[in-house]
Formats: sequence, C-alpha cells, structure tokens
Amino acid sequence: MGRDTFHCLRLLQAPSSLALDTSGLTPLLPSPHRIKAAGLKLQLCTNETQATRENFVKKLRALGFDISVAEVTAPAPAACRLLKERGLRPHLLVHDDLIPEFAEVDKTNPNCVVLGDAAENFTYANLNEAFRLLIGMEKPILISLGKGRYYKETDGLKLDVGAYMKALEYACDVQAEVVGKPAKRFFESALAELGVPPEQAIMIGDDIVSDVGGAQQCGMRALQVRTGKYRPSDENHPEVKPDAYVNNLAEAVDIILRHL
Repeated sequence: MGRDTFHCLRLLQAPSSLALDTSGLTPLLPSPHRIKAAGLKLQLCTNETQATRENFVKKLRALGFDISVAEVTAPAPAACRLLKERGLRPHLLVHDDLIPEFAEVDKTNPNCVVLGDAAENFTYANLNEAFRLLIGMEKPILISLGKGRYYKETDGLKLDVGAYMKALEYACDVQAEVVGKPAKRFFESALAELGVPPEQAIMIGDDIVSDVGGAQQCGMRALQVRTGKYRPSDENHPEVKPDAYVNNLAEAVDIILRHL
C-alpha cells in the first residue's frame, strides 16, 4: 500500500446524528488527523442530502473533526454539474436545507425531477406532484441523489431516498439516474478530485452496497465497519464481499497505517 493511497471515509450520514449522537465519537476524532499526518490523502464521500456541504462540514468541525469542504464529495454538487452539462431544469423534491446547493441552476419550466432525502417533505402531495411532472414528460428524467434503502439516526432506522426513488420509477416506468453512492460516477468524481487511481484507494464504510459495493466496482479496495448500518447478515451478502471487516473507523486506520 503506497503513501499516495486515498482513504475515503464515510463517518456519519445524517445531520441529526452528527448533532445528537456524540457519545461514541470521541475515539474517532483523531482518525482524520492521523491519516493526514501520515502523508495520506483523505476524502469524505457522503450521501448526505439534508444539508449543504458547508453546513455538513460545520457540524463535523463542531464535533472536533478536522475536515474541510474541499475534502467532501457529496451528491448535490455532482447533480448540479450534470444539470448544467445537459441543460436540464429541475423540479426539486429535496430537504429545505439542501436547496441553496441549487441556487445557480435554472429551475423554471422543469424538464426533470431531482430527488433527495427530503425527510418531512416526503408528503403524498409532494410525491404526487413529482409523479405528475414525470408522467407528463415525453421522456421523463428522474435524478436521484443516492439510492440508499435506510439510514440510522438516534431514534432508530429511517427510510432513505432509495425507497421513494423506487416508487417513482415504478409509477412512471422510468429508471432513475443515480448521482450519489453507489453510482460509479460518484466514486470516479471523488478519485478525480484527489488525482489518484482506484488501485491506490481504500473505502471505509458501513453500507455493504453503497459504500463497499460502489467502491469496488470502480476498482477500489473497501473495508466494512461493523457499526451504523452494518448487519451481521451483510457478511453473507450474495454479491458484495468486502476486502476486510473492522470493528470501527479507528481500527481501520490502525490497520492502514501499519501497512505503510
């Protein structure tokens, strides 16, 4: 493992977890610093779509994590680039706190729908409005900021954007374009931002499909942590096999640094 290895760390996903669930974070705080101090590159790949990157980083830094905005790869900026490249004007069904990410995008007379983790905005009325827009298009375009099934917050598991994406796919007979994890393009974007090839990259995450599977399809190695979204049944997944399992992020960093 060379000294240019890129470590893509998915620490936590939801802002409410970052704000409230701090009891188990103290042992993890030195991890980003230890990676950087060893001369390694670091990028945080997140499917966070309930906050802008700036606010997401503020929450991390308030908890003591040494992370900058430039070290975060998130779905919303990737979606904005795609929209501008293709001249698309989105109808947004996203969390209110994410809307500033789309400030520079033309949203008049929508010709596509962008779907994120809208939380309380996932009402019947809002979903039906998105459905009506899509079903009325000659060639409906649905862009999803991830396709996770669920995520964990302090009060338990919650449905993620993927569940609502599948509902609109079924209703409109359309296949969504996913710009967050586990989309190959998302991981390629993270690698491009750091300027490293996939064979020099290691993904550390808790989601067997979005983190591990997504990274491996790009040629990266991937470790799964036995925390967060991890379930014992993950170790019998029929398609995705992590390169190794670790108990937590700190242990993963220990192993990586020992192999320099």
